[in-house]
Amino acid sequence: MEKKPFRTTCSTDLCFAIFISSAIVWIFFCFDYSTFHPSNNGVQGISSSLNPNKLLLKPSPLAARTLDPCSGRYLFIQNIPSRFNSDLITNCQSLTRGTDKSDMCPYFVNSGLGPEIEDSRGVFLNSSCFKTNQFLLEVIFHNKMKQYECLTNDSAMASAVYVPFYAGLDISHYLWNPSITIRDSSARDFLSLISEKPEWKRMFGRDHFFVAGRISWDFRRQTDEVSDWGSKLRFLPESHNMTMLSVEASSWKNDFAIPYPTYFHPSKLSEIVEWQSLMRARQRHHLFTFTGAPRPDLTDSIRGMVIEQCRGSSLCKFIDCSSDGVNCDDPTTTMEAFQSSIFCLQPPGDSYTRRSIFDSILAGCIPVFFHPGTAYSQYLWHLPKNQTAYSVFIPVRNVKKWDESIEGILSGISKDRESAMREEVIRIIPRIVYGDPRSKIGNLEDAFDLAVKGILERVENVRKKIREGRDPSEGFDDPDHFKYTFSNKN
Repeated sequence: MEKKPFRTTCSTDLCFAIFISSAIVWIFFCFDYSTFHPSNNGVQGISSSLNPNKLLLKPSPLAARTLDPCSGRYLFIQNIPSRFNSDLITNCQSLTRGTDKSDMCPYFVNSGLGPEIEDSRGVFLNSSCFKTNQFLLEVIFHNKMKQYECLTNDSAMASAVYVPFYAGLDISHYLWNPSITIRDSSARDFLSLISEKPEWKRMFGRDHFFVAGRISWDFRRQTDEVSDWGSKLRFLPESHNMTMLSVEASSWKNDFAIPYPTYFHPSKLSEIVEWQSLMRARQRHHLFTFTGAPRPDLTDSIRGMVIEQCRGSSLCKFIDCSSDGVNCDDPTTTMEAFQSSIFCLQPPGDSYTRRSIFDSILAGCIPVFFHPGTAYSQYLWHLPKNQTAYSVFIPVRNVKKWDESIEGILSGISKDRESAMREEVIRIIPRIVYGDPRSKIGNLEDAFDLAVKGILERVENVRKKIREGRDPSEGFDDPDHFKYTFSNKN
């Protein structure tokens, strides 16, 4: 029988199968398996020679060479009239800081970071520290968003919609106006406009979010009494479907707290590492410190007792921020006190939270809280779940019956535990600072990135409910009346 010659070519199906197999093998070799192996503290590490503190890094794009690295992360910036954002900056002379009637204009320079801090006596790094005003979070966030790596001009691709409404700056014009109609007019105009946009129709606003540089209670006036504080923005119908990020959240589930801006806005990773090293090396001469002013009109405030105990202790440093005290608008004064102290007292003030929480963490000072609403129930995306790892909690349920010694409690903490807490505080510094909007820090997640991640997860949970045929409004904006109450453990 005549033998057929051997064919050196393969069939089309066989060649295709070999090609696919080779491609799969190549992808497995290129895949970044390190993303599946977090460091001991639950975040991904970088070179120990560069950063021994295991900073929180963004997922490596190598892990998905053949996929869209922005899949599930696209954001769309909604276009709104300039009266709701940039015009407020242009007319900054009409904006004040509250009781201080000086205008806000000097703080809008450097993309909202404020003027650079000069002659800081070694307290700050010269190139990355600014006199940042706490009310400008919404401006800083907007400028950060403009540099976000996964922006899209196609709203259909977006996982969430960012609305650059400067709600805090807007309401600051009207907070003290006796007319509730005037206080609510801008909010009504904004919501009427945004709810007519085609992007709104897709999820009726449940994928929309905005940022406010004021506490959320400024937007939750519950009555139409002239004496009641704030605007009604968050109680207007369309607003129920939006998520607001602010420096202090309310007890409603569509409000989320993100950190107050600090004075430190790094533009590169090495500045963060340098800052952490400086805070680790600081000599801390005071056991504890308190920076603030009395609140004599607030009868239930713990502040008076905190100040009394601090003044009565040789181990406490008190910075009096009252009108006849120290100028606490000087960042160097307050940060120098924090950097020289082991513990920093953080009692509630006019509201639950304080910017001082984050300034003290930035200084490597262990925060001491007296109410769960000051931090633990607030900054869920940014602070560790293990509260005792980075802070001390002295619960004060009833000011009139409280008679504990702050000095006694803090003096009883062992040196080993104190060192471990301070190291944890220094480790989380990158999570609570906003990098310079004019630069890209690189593969590091700062406070902005963690806020965006939290929003994306929230919107995805809503989409999941829709896919499962459930009501997307379920639990979206419900009140949580126990959010800021003491637990049975306290």
